[in-house]
This record gives sequence, C-alpha cells and structure tokens, in this order.
Amino acid sequence: MTERKVLDGTAPTKTSGDEVQRKFFGPRATQWTPLELPTDLSDDPNEAQRQISGVKLAQSELSNALLASLQMPHLVVLAGSGTSLGPKVNGPSMSDLWDRCVGVTTKSENGELASTTLADRVISSIGYSVESLGKNIEALLSRCESFLQLHDSDDVAQFVKASKETILEECSRFVAGGDRDQLKAHLTFLHRLSRRRVRDSRLKVFTTNYDVCFEAAAGQQGLVVIDGFSFTQPRRFDARYFAMDIVRRGSAGDEQSSLLEGVFHLYKLHGSVTWARKANDTIEIVEKTNASEACLIYPARGKYQQSYAQPHLELVSQFFSVLRQPNTCLVVVGFGFNDDHLSEPILAAVRSNPHFRLIVVNRSAEKTSATGSNRYWKAFLELASTGEDVWMINADFEQFAELIPDLKALTPAQRLARDVRLIAEEQ
Repeated sequence: MTERKVLDGTAPTKTSGDEVQRKFFGPRATQWTPLELPTDLSDDPNEAQRQISGVKLAQSELSNALLASLQMPHLVVLAGSGTSLGPKVNGPSMSDLWDRCVGVTTKSENGELASTTLADRVISSIGYSVESLGKNIEALLSRCESFLQLHDSDDVAQFVKASKETILEECSRFVAGGDRDQLKAHLTFLHRLSRRRVRDSRLKVFTTNYDVCFEAAAGQQGLVVIDGFSFTQPRRFDARYFAMDIVRRGSAGDEQSSLLEGVFHLYKLHGSVTWARKANDTIEIVEKTNASEACLIYPARGKYQQSYAQPHLELVSQFFSVLRQPNTCLVVVGFGFNDDHLSEPILAAVRSNPHFRLIVVNRSAEKTSATGSNRYWKAFLELASTGEDVWMINADFEQFAELIPDLKALTPAQRLARDVRLIAEEQ
C-alpha cells in the first residue's frame, strides 16, 4: 500500500500499489500531466501550494476539453476489452481465456471433460512455441485455423471447437447478474454521455466486446439502445434499423413531437454472446446460444477477413463512415490498438480529417506509448506532441467515467462558456 494525498483534505489516503495513476497528454505537450497529487508532497507550504495549484489547473484543463468534446455534433465511442476488465466487472482477460482453454480442462465434442493433454498434443502438432509466442490464445487459435486449412486433424478440430465453447461461456457468465455495483462504470459512462443535446446526432458506441455490459447498464437506467435489431420478436438484424429513431409524440391534438432523450446506437463489431445465426442465415438475439450458431469473430489473426462477413461488414462500414464525418470526437477506451482493421482507419482519420478529435483512454497509456512496441500508440503520441487534436489519458474505465463532466450539473461559468461556444458554432 502507498500513501497519496488528496485535494480535498490534508490527510493522506491509503491506496493500492497497483492503482492506476491518472495522467493526460494533450496537444503540443512535452510530458504527461498528473491529475493527482504526488505521494511525496513537499513539506514546504509554498511548494506544496504550487503542486496543488498545478494539479487543479490540469484537472480544469482536461475537464474543459472533455466538456467541449461532449458537445461536438458527432460523438463516437470505441470500447475495447478494458471496459470489461477489473475487479468489479470481472470479465475475462486474454490470459484468462488461455488458462481456461489450455491450462485448465476443456470440453470435448461429446461434452465430456478432456484433460489438458489434448492442448499439449495440439500445441506440439501445429508447432506453436509458447516460449517465443507466449500464452497468446489469439495466436494459438490462428495457428490452429491455418493448420486445419492444410491438414485433417481430429485433435486440432476438437480443441478449436472446445475453445470456442469455453470463450463463449466465459464471456457470457460474468455479467449474468448485472448488479449495479458490477456495472457502476458502465452506468456512469452512459448516463453522462447520453445527456447530450438531442438535436445533435445520437451517441454511437462501437465495441469489440462480446458481453452485454452496455445493454445491461442501459436497461438499468431506462436508456434506449438502437442496435440494428428489430423491436419485435424474434429480434432479427437489419441494418436499416440504425436509420430509425424514437420520438416523443405531443399530447392529444398536438401534432408536434420531439426526439426522445437517452437514446444511443450500439454497434458490436465482433458480435455478441446473444447473437445466433439461424438456418435461414438470419441473425437473431437469443437468451443463450452455442458455439456452432454463435455469431462471433473469435480471437484469431483472421479477424480482418472475418469482418467482411455480415453482419460484421455492415457494422465495420458504419465505423469507417463516422470517422469521415466533420466535427467528430472519437473516444477510444480500453482498446489496445492490436486490431489493424480498426486501428488503421483511426490513424488515417487523425491525419486527414481536419475537424476530428481523438481521445484515447487506457490504464497503461503512458507506458505503452513510451515503449514503442505498438506503432499506433507511438504514432498517436507523436501526433499529439506536434499539435494534432489528440488527447491521451492514463486511467482505467471507471476512473475515466468519473472524469466525464455531467452536462446537467454544470457551473454557471461552464454553462455560459457552453452557450457562447454553441452560438459561435451556429454562425
């Protein structure tokens, strides 16, 4: 445990050693700016006050940037696996999936438990090196799929099928209850973003996650999700539903109507644990599905090719389209930029769309961008430092949700600044 002094008191608070230290890197910055007081706050009153003032100024700067972002005509979110991780949500990480598929027991085709000897045999037969490639379930399944293209192997086919069943189960069970504490970050995040002006385009949330965290959080606070599926049973996918909206009709005899508040679009780029591909090739939302009919893009290097199948092609096309819209803010949260088919268009938008703002949020943003191991992280940091409208925030999903300003709880000064900005935009 470490000590960390807080802004609203003189006594230090005890925090976990692995707690994410919030920082941000804005346009033309030369270094990361902390949003919290240092653990070694100076004993000199004047120096301590300078440190406190610096942190308060940084918090105000980021708050104003987020406030302006929420009021841009087009607000888009790309949520990655980081939004489903953490001790509260408790979603499976990639290493957890490796342990479940390889390091523990897996189900064979007849439903019986098979020992990990099967995984050992598969790893040996396909030539996967754990020493060089690591415990990477995506790389392992990719190697299996490539192997099956050239060879017939009951062991490999059985392992792939069992792994898909395991992944489906792991991504389904953890949010089954969906209590408010578990989904606290999702609830706060959607609540604050959904309070935008209804005259602007609807909030668009794209996610690579299979789970139903966003749907459950929306349901718990009465938000309406337009997800491309019909409003009648059975709920079937048809991209035309994204072009529809929901309005509140006036009272009897009044023909006027207004757009309903709290409506947002949800695009599940890699599918969902509740999507099933039926025999007539329609996609339906079901309570429980299985690996044979699940409409998912499973972890593998072939994600790019799989995204050309429907409904994934339609959803990815919608993502590409919004990146070209003027006056767009894209918030990327919990996404590692490991999927080239999504990362490359984002980088292109920053470079080519003159009225595009990018906000990248990740619990290890500072570390990852500094290592240079991922070219996209390195590129975004360089673009921000040269003055492009790129903001990088080192925070986890729950911390970021708390940083988002509440549009209905602004100070008078903030409301005045907002109104002035709106008048300037309309002229």
